[in-house]
Amino acid sequence: MTAFAKWLYLVALIVWVGAVAFFSFVAAPAIFGVLPKAEAARTVGVIFPAYYRLGYVCGAALVVTCLVLRGHAVARLWWSVSSLVAAAMLAATLYAGTVVLPAASALRPQVVQGTPPQAVREEFDRLHRLALSLNAIVLAGGTFMSVITAAALRP
Repeated sequence: MTAFAKWLYLVALIVWVGAVAFFSFVAAPAIFGVLPKAEAARTVGVIFPAYYRLGYVCGAALVVTCLVLRGHAVARLWWSVSSLVAAAMLAATLYAGTVVLPAASALRPQVVQGTPPQAVREEFDRLHRLALSLNAIVLAGGTFMSVITAAALRP
């Protein structure tokens, strides 16, 4: 069980951090760099639900595997800290996907078609900044966990 939990932990961490980094630094900039703004916004809007579902699955797997490994490992403190970091990452993703995304999606058509009312634009920009901040929390937490995990794997 411990070997499987370690494997699942590593896979979930790698997939999640990789997906966040790829989407943030490669896919989204490329989509907005090539497509007209309205089409790019629609394209990203189609990707986001799957992006967040991947985060929910990986986040849940990380929390569960950290808790399982905490019970079987000498390094209980490390696995306890990891479970808290993973829980914070999962909470950020859940909030972004279930609260921020629906609110931003509702405003997106007004924002990309012409000139929206100032209040709509400001609210969309606030939601976008919040989504970026939550994404940064996930990326920072995942980077922290990967660095500590790598350090723990050294002989």
